[in-house]
Amino acid sequence: MIRRTLVFAALALSMQGAMAKDWDSIRFATEGAYPPFNTVDTSGAVQGLDVDISNALCEEMKVKCTWVKQEWDGMIPALLSRKFDAISASMSITEERKKRVDFTDKYYATPLALVAKKGSSLLPELDLLKGKRIGVQRGTVADAFATRFWAEKGVNVVRYARQEEAYLDLTSGRIDAAWADALVADGGFLKQPAGAEYTFVGGLYHGRSAEEKGVIGEGVGIAIRKQDAELKHKLNAALAAIRANGKYDEIRKKYFDYDIYGE
Repeated sequence: MIRRTLVFAALALSMQGAMAKDWDSIRFATEGAYPPFNTVDTSGAVQGLDVDISNALCEEMKVKCTWVKQEWDGMIPALLSRKFDAISASMSITEERKKRVDFTDKYYATPLALVAKKGSSLLPELDLLKGKRIGVQRGTVADAFATRFWAEKGVNVVRYARQEEAYLDLTSGRIDAAWADALVADGGFLKQPAGAEYTFVGGLYHGRSAEEKGVIGEGVGIAIRKQDAELKHKLNAALAAIRANGKYDEIRKKYFDYDIYGE
C-alpha cells in the first residue's frame, strides 16, 4: 500500500511538472508562402510581418523564439500534436477554428477582396460570379467563404495549395479572379510587378450579414492550444505592450503605409 501511494504521488508530481511550463522558449510555426506576412529569404529563414510581430513579442517577454515552417493545410493538426507551440501565419480568428484552438487578441484586421484585371466588370456578387472561375487558397477564410456562399450556386471555385499559385493562374488567364485576404493580396501581389494590371474590384469586403461576418472572422491572431492559457496571457500582455510603446507601428510601417489594425 505504501509503495502504491508513493508511485501515485510520483506520477502526480510528474504530471504537475509537465503541466507547469515556464515558457522561456516558444516554438512558432508559419507557412513561408504568404507575402508580405510570411515568406522565406535566400538563406531559408522565415521573414515577414507575422514573423517580425512574433519576434517582437518574444523580445518583450524576454524569451527565446524559434521557427518551424509548416504547410498551411496541416497547421492546426501539427499544433495539436505539439510539433510547435503557436501559429503565427496570418490565421483569422473564426468560430469554426475556435472549436479546436484558442487565439490571442488580434494583431491585424483582415477583410477579403476580389482581385481581377483593371477594367473588369466583376464584383463580389453572386450573380456576377456565376459561371466564373474564382481562385482561393485551400483552407483559408476566403476558401471557407467561397465554399459556403458561392460554390453550390454556380461559381466555379478553384482551390490552390498556395496563394501565389492563384496569382499565377490569374495572370495566365486560367481563372477570372482571385478571392483572398485583402492585405495579403495588396502587399503580396498588387504592389508587385506581376500585379500592375490588376486591382481590387468591389473594394474591401468585411461581410454583409452576421453569417458572412462569422465566416470572415474577428481579425488575425496567434493560434495556441486551448490548455495553454498562461501562454495566451503572456502573448496578449506583450502584444498590448508593443502596441503601446510604438514597436508595433514600427514593424507595420515596414510593410504597409496605412493602418491595418482596425477598430
